[in-house]
Amino acid sequence: MRRHPRPAASLVAVGVLLLAACQNNVGSSPGSSAAGDAITIGVSQTDAGEALSGTGGLTLYLLTTDTATTSSCTGGCATAWRPLLGTAADVAAGDGVSGTFGTITRDDGSQQVSFDGHPLYYYSGDGAPGESTGDGVGGVWFIVPPSGEAAETEPPGGQSEGERPSATPYTAPGY
Repeated sequence: MRRHPRPAASLVAVGVLLLAACQNNVGSSPGSSAAGDAITIGVSQTDAGEALSGTGGLTLYLLTTDTATTSSCTGGCATAWRPLLGTAADVAAGDGVSGTFGTITRDDGSQQVSFDGHPLYYYSGDGAPGESTGDGVGGVWFIVPPSGEAAETEPPGGQSEGERPSATPYTAPGY
């Protein structure tokens, strides 16, 4: 006689597997925050100047092609330039931060923190606090100044976009 597993035990096992598969590691990536978790935004000194910094002291960036309500960085761009996910209500501004935080809704429905009308991002090329290797990339990515003043709109050193080597392998605008 063939024995079948007990239905209750099978359901429990399936439930445990589904729970494990659905667990969201929110907060483990610098680009995300669990709902209600405080996102501390501070100021770091970088080679490009003072900049906003988030989780682990990593530098925050803005994309000049974004608008106050829309991120133009999606798909592969959002892999290289991780959006700071969360809401303005989640932000705890540190000393020296004098702008206004807001929230935009991304194409995928997630919420992204903005600062003075600029959605915020981390750059995957930065691995340590104070690094600013993404500043000036493509002539459209810049560190976010802590004062709320307008960010640069051209690469540092007066170089044109074609003269500055790209820090990413992408050639499309926004990378």
